[in-house]
Amino acid sequence: MFNIGDKVVYPMHGAGTIESIEDKDILGEKQSYYIIKMPGEVKVMVPTAKAEAIGVRDIIDKSTASNIFKVLTTDSTEMSMNWNKRYRDNMDKMKSGNAYEIADVVRNLSFKQKEKGLSTGEKKMLLNAKQILVSELALAENGNKDEVESLVDDTINKSFVEYTKMNLTENASDTVDGNVVKKFIPFTGTEEA
Repeated sequence: MFNIGDKVVYPMHGAGTIESIEDKDILGEKQSYYIIKMPGEVKVMVPTAKAEAIGVRDIIDKSTASNIFKVLTTDSTEMSMNWNKRYRDNMDKMKSGNAYEIADVVRNLSFKQKEKGLSTGEKKMLLNAKQILVSELALAENGNKDEVESLVDDTINKSFVEYTKMNLTENASDTVDGNVVKKFIPFTGTEEA
């Protein structure tokens, strides 16, 4: 059970602070609700009895927040080439409410956007995932939302540049001898008849 003033994450919505706990009569059913103040002056009501099942959890601590930035500095993980599969996989990560999974979505889609661009659906997903991640990091670090968002963007940009250079160097070394096939099929200079 959470208390007034607790900082929590509501999956697919982001992080906020429990402003009050109120009993409400909705459709003839009286229940107790957490009233969570989200970024942008949005308030969300979550039934206290279902909060855990829905995935409401405490925000990450400062140590975990620094580990989230480490996720943003790594190379992107492999994603499906199939747009629908990739979208579903990323949506599952976001629904999990796990900060590491959401950071993975933000980094992967940001890299993909820089490489080839994103579909409209994936652009919306990236914006939503980034908003969720930034809202939690800002509360965890007691920071300003705009400053945290700028830090996330800078971290991803530096990481993208680093891994793009690294991948270009690896691809160039594969073709140094002018014959990529030799890398996979050793050439001995003799052929059997």
